[in-house]
Amino acid sequence: MKVLTIVTHPRKNSLTFQVANQFVLGLKKEGHEAEVMDLYQSNFDPVLRELDEPDWTSNQQNFSSEVEAEMEKLRKFDALAFVFPLWWWSMPAMLKGYIDRVWNYGFAYGPNKLTHKHVLWLSLAGAPIERFTKRRYDEMMERYFNVALADYCGIPSSRFELLYETISGNPEYMEDWLSQAYQLGIEYGK
Repeated sequence: MKVLTIVTHPRKNSLTFQVANQFVLGLKKEGHEAEVMDLYQSNFDPVLRELDEPDWTSNQQNFSSEVEAEMEKLRKFDALAFVFPLWWWSMPAMLKGYIDRVWNYGFAYGPNKLTHKHVLWLSLAGAPIERFTKRRYDEMMERYFNVALADYCGIPSSRFELLYETISGNPEYMEDWLSQAYQLGIEYGK
């Protein structure tokens, strides 16, 4: 499979990028083709402007050249993975803007849907698991990513994974997070 991994973090030396790198190593070990896209380094503009607002009266959409290029890039892959820090129980604004602009009407939903077979949402959470389960935030996020985004856009296999307590700096945890990311790459699409 050809897998595009989209990483969203402002710092290249972040744990988010280390996790993404381990995930990609696992993908490659299993023989997948892998490409990484860094949303910050690509200078992607996350702001939805009038040119990329859908025309609800037409099945044929025309978008900005930046969005059309991103759509064309996505068409080249069989599967997707997103690696990002969890901010305010969701994805960073940069990634949300990417979804808003690129997963647009007529491409990802509506008369046409995404053709990707799998998507992984791999998020790094600073808080411990108890903070998520107490109010069922983990269930809410799993439903949002797997159903509201992936299923709605036609991706039949979606998985949401959280790595907890990632701001602790505990070296034992670090080894676990990187190992989990690598294993997710090994298991991807199975």
